Amino acid sequence: MKLDYKPPGPVAKAFMKDRSFVRGIRGPVGSGKSVASCMELMRIAVNQQPNANNVRRTRFAVIRNTNPQLKTTTIKTWRDWFSDDIGKFVWSPPYTHHVSFALGDGTTVESEVIFLALDKQEDVKKLLSLELTAVWINEAREIPKSIVDACTMRVGRFPSMRDGGPSWFGVIMDTNSPDETHWWAIMSGEAPAPEYMSNEEKMLLVKPDDWTFFSQPGAMKEVKDKDGNITGYEKNPKAENQGNIQQDYYDKIILGKAPSWVKVYVLNEYQALLDGKPVYPSFRKETHVAKSPIEPKVGTEVIVGIDFGRTPSAIFTQQLHSGKWTVFHEVIGQDMGAGRFAEVLKREISKNNWDGLEFKFVGDPAGNQMAQTSEQTPFMILRAAGINAHPAPSNDRVMRVEAVEGVINRMVDGYPSLTVSPTCTVLIGGFEGGYQYKRQYHMGKESYEEVPSKNRFSHPHDALQYAFLGGGEGRRVISGVGSRPTPATVERVGNPFQRQKARNRRSRYARAL
Repeated sequence: MKLDYKPPGPVAKAFMKDRSFVRGIRGPVGSGKSVASCMELMRIAVNQQPNANNVRRTRFAVIRNTNPQLKTTTIKTWRDWFSDDIGKFVWSPPYTHHVSFALGDGTTVESEVIFLALDKQEDVKKLLSLELTAVWINEAREIPKSIVDACTMRVGRFPSMRDGGPSWFGVIMDTNSPDETHWWAIMSGEAPAPEYMSNEEKMLLVKPDDWTFFSQPGAMKEVKDKDGNITGYEKNPKAENQGNIQQDYYDKIILGKAPSWVKVYVLNEYQALLDGKPVYPSFRKETHVAKSPIEPKVGTEVIVGIDFGRTPSAIFTQQLHSGKWTVFHEVIGQDMGAGRFAEVLKREISKNNWDGLEFKFVGDPAGNQMAQTSEQTPFMILRAAGINAHPAPSNDRVMRVEAVEGVINRMVDGYPSLTVSPTCTVLIGGFEGGYQYKRQYHMGKESYEEVPSKNRFSHPHDALQYAFLGGGEGRRVISGVGSRPTPATVERVGNPFQRQKARNRRSRYARAL
């Protein structure tokens, strides 16, 4: 076998030369990071010390999150460079390439490359039963940290010590940019751990000394005007892999793409990923997010919206006398009930020295319902803990979305009516596309679900909606002042058979308020 390969740039070269136990490379699409990972596996195989029979033996696992992506992307990239000329590829799960070829020094390279999709629990079990030399995690942003940890336990176990042991073992990873709250961003030190994480959770994301993260330059750079607004993009002369792609490749792929998409796939910046339709397409980070953290204003009531469940969330807001809204803090719980979350809220208020402020707590009206295993409702539990929370005036999802959309679109004295503190990272990620209508396909036709997807971004956004309804934004929806219909509303009212239902719904809003 003869390979003619050169790393696509200095960052990819440093990634391949690094000997850290776990190393990852993050870069834009087309930067050559996946091919570099393929080559690194082969380099590990070739550099393995031969055993007594002059055979260099290794075994690798290559991981992707879903089977379709594994076959159409990861395996395709591998086979573009390593075909059946160097060994048989088995196309029955688990897909395995049995590599075998001779080197000029009289030794033979023998390696098993096992491709696994971790979209099924049984596939995870297969990983935990393997004895491996190393693991390559392709598109690591789609893989939970727990799987990465499991991979670190399975490497360094082949070949056995009686056969000489592995010359090097560890985990290599490549990825496009995830959002700022992803484990990659936090462990690499490029983003702080969110405030809502417990100290125990934060400790699990402290980077070990023998882990190294590499970041390639963006393929393009933003062009901004004197006010800081993006006017276009230009090529980045420091971009890697330029010699292996068309000169106008990036100019073409950014056409018709949202700024959030360009940031992730071209600029290599941390950003919430947008796979569906954003619930709030009018939101602009450069317009609605403050340049520095916002502190609450003394003498103005703080309205705290609360969403219950096992992932409870609270959003701290203030409605100023001018009609503007500020969102200055978020608290997001993980696997906790209302009682524990109440203690978290009180601790946050005390920690930030907000005890002197006046608070109004507004929650999901469903919190008045008793669970099957308890006679206490979430509201009763909060009140028992000293938090006097009340239900929002409505739980109609269309009204809730319109209440927030109206604030986003409204201007006060020439300035946007909504300002969000940059510390509210999960809420901002939801605004930028994490809180979305999921794309769906039926009979070859593309459409979007009418209900926003339930994910980690939806909980704080539900809480924000309850806060705004508690502050009177529902009345603006009824009067039509400062609000704009959402796509779902337009579709309903535009249907002549639904107009009466729309009128009835508005009448129901009015009664609720």
